[in-house]
Amino acid sequence: MITLSQLTELLGWASALNVGYLFFATLILMYMRGAVSSLHSKMFNIDEKELSAKYLDFLSQYKVVTLVFMVSPYIALKIMGY
Repeated sequence: MITLSQLTELLGWASALNVGYLFFATLILMYMRGAVSSLHSKMFNIDEKELSAKYLDFLSQYKVVTLVFMVSPYIALKIMGY
Protein backbone atom coordinates (compact mmCIF):
# COMPACT_ATOMS: atom_id res chain seq x y z
CA MET A 1 0.00 0.00 0.00
CA ILE A 2 1.25 3.46 -0.84
CA THR A 3 1.67 5.94 2.00
CA LEU A 4 0.62 9.57 1.84
CA SER A 5 4.22 10.73 1.78
CA GLN A 6 4.92 8.44 -1.19
CA LEU A 7 1.81 9.73 -2.94
CA THR A 8 2.95 13.30 -2.30
CA GLU A 9 6.35 12.56 -3.81
CA LEU A 10 4.75 10.82 -6.80
CA LEU A 11 2.41 13.74 -7.44
CA GLY A 12 5.31 16.17 -7.09
CA TRP A 13 7.36 14.40 -9.74
CA ALA A 14 4.34 13.89 -11.98
CA SER A 15 3.52 17.60 -11.67
CA ALA A 16 7.07 18.60 -12.52
CA LEU A 17 7.13 16.33 -15.58
CA ASN A 18 3.73 17.48 -16.83
CA VAL A 19 4.47 21.18 -16.32
CA GLY A 20 7.84 20.67 -18.02
CA TYR A 21 6.18 18.99 -20.99
CA LEU A 22 3.58 21.77 -21.18
CA PHE A 23 6.35 24.39 -21.18
CA PHE A 24 8.31 22.45 -23.83
CA ALA A 25 5.26 22.01 -26.07
CA THR A 26 4.43 25.70 -25.75
CA LEU A 27 7.97 26.71 -26.71
CA ILE A 28 7.98 24.35 -29.68
CA LEU A 29 4.68 25.74 -30.93
CA MET A 30 5.83 29.32 -30.41
CA TYR A 31 9.20 29.09 -32.12
CA MET A 32 8.75 26.25 -34.61
CA ARG A 33 5.12 26.78 -35.63
CA GLY A 34 5.83 26.69 -39.37
CA ALA A 35 7.63 23.37 -39.36
CA VAL A 36 5.26 21.74 -36.88
CA SER A 37 2.14 23.02 -38.65
CA SER A 38 3.44 21.84 -42.00
CA LEU A 39 4.23 18.39 -40.65
CA HIS A 40 0.90 17.97 -38.85
CA SER A 41 -1.03 19.39 -41.80
CA LYS A 42 0.46 16.75 -44.07
CA MET A 43 0.14 13.93 -41.53
CA PHE A 44 -3.51 14.50 -40.63
CA ASN A 45 -4.75 16.31 -43.76
CA ILE A 46 -5.92 19.36 -41.78
CA ASP A 47 -5.72 22.99 -42.90
CA GLU A 48 -2.93 24.95 -41.17
CA LYS A 49 -5.38 27.64 -39.98
CA GLU A 50 -7.49 24.97 -38.30
CA LEU A 51 -4.37 23.56 -36.64
CA SER A 52 -3.80 26.80 -34.73
CA ALA A 53 -7.14 26.37 -32.97
CA LYS A 54 -6.38 22.71 -32.29
CA TYR A 55 -2.99 23.59 -30.79
CA LEU A 56 -4.63 26.13 -28.50
CA ASP A 57 -7.28 23.59 -27.48
CA PHE A 58 -4.61 20.99 -26.75
CA LEU A 59 -2.49 23.32 -24.62
CA SER A 60 -5.45 24.67 -22.67
CA GLN A 61 -6.94 21.24 -21.96
CA TYR A 62 -3.56 19.80 -21.00
CA LYS A 63 -2.98 22.71 -18.63
CA VAL A 64 -6.35 22.27 -16.94
CA VAL A 65 -5.92 18.50 -16.55
CA THR A 66 -2.40 18.96 -15.16
CA LEU A 67 -3.53 21.57 -12.67
CA VAL A 68 -6.60 19.64 -11.53
CA PHE A 69 -5.16 16.13 -11.30
CA MET A 70 -1.47 16.72 -10.50
CA VAL A 71 -0.66 20.14 -9.10
CA SER A 72 -3.73 20.74 -6.91
CA PRO A 73 -3.57 17.38 -5.07
CA TYR A 74 0.17 17.84 -4.59
CA ILE A 75 -0.31 21.30 -3.06
CA ALA A 76 -3.15 20.00 -0.86
CA LEU A 77 -0.98 17.17 0.46
CA LYS A 78 1.93 19.56 1.07
CA ILE A 79 -0.36 21.89 3.03
CA MET A 80 -1.54 18.92 5.11
CA GLY A 81 2.09 18.20 5.95
CA TYR A 82 2.79 15.04 4.00
